[in-house]
Amino acid sequence: MHNRSRILKRTVQYVVIFAAIAFALFPVVWIISASINPGGTLYGQRLIPKNPTLDHYKVLFTDKRYPFVLWLWNSIKVSVTASLITVFLCALASYAFSRFHFRGRRTGLLTLLLIQMFPVMLAFVALYLLLLWIGKYLPFMGLNTHPGLILVYLGGALGFNTWLMKGYFDTIPHELEEAALIDGATRFQTFMKIIIPLARPILTVIFILTFIGDYSEYLLASIILTGTKKYTLAVGLNLFITSDYARHWGTFAAAAIIGSLPVLFLFFSLQKQIISGLTGGGVKG
Repeated sequence: MHNRSRILKRTVQYVVIFAAIAFALFPVVWIISASINPGGTLYGQRLIPKNPTLDHYKVLFTDKRYPFVLWLWNSIKVSVTASLITVFLCALASYAFSRFHFRGRRTGLLTLLLIQMFPVMLAFVALYLLLLWIGKYLPFMGLNTHPGLILVYLGGALGFNTWLMKGYFDTIPHELEEAALIDGATRFQTFMKIIIPLARPILTVIFILTFIGDYSEYLLASIILTGTKKYTLAVGLNLFITSDYARHWGTFAAAAIIGSLPVLFLFFSLQKQIISGLTGGGVKG
């Protein structure tokens, strides 16, 4: 009786697990199927299409109406640049909040947390006017520019990430820095050669999260970027669904598949850093 109950429980567990996996994978399989469907329409699509073709992928690289490669490059360039600057600025701010005690420290942390409570949609008009004003004096950072978009992304990413990284820095032993300072290292040298290597896992996580958020962001980019050649991938793909969406379904699906590859590559190439230990090897026995 006990064995039967255990087998039944194990069976239910496997059913739930495989059902969750199927639920998660079905949209991916469906979009792949749409990208190789010769009809290229939303209507009449099958999970396993007859006579699969790669014509939709060819359209992305040959149709001059859709500079897909340029959109993909714009997204990678903007996302990587914004993510690197975010990680660097958050590391500096988090280290200051974690290691130094100064007037306004608690207020600054609470202010960062409070800012995150307001949705970004409330700032659309303000951001647009701010970039319009900046563009009068610094044209390369105004509207319809990638530096301007990066500037906006930085403002939204620093608050929460600073809190997250600050908590991580708090767990790193102070003794490591004190030993380095006694040996003659400067505060900046201890930050760069001790704290940064030990905090590599959280730096990697923040980089990945920021990259994915900026790479897939649409609302802000659609407002700031107005020229087709300046579009990021998310904004550019909107052209497929604003004109005869059903007829361009196959091309849209192919673009979505290719557009997901940079994120997959980044995640799999950095996964070792995510799961690596915090202070492994940092203290000698």
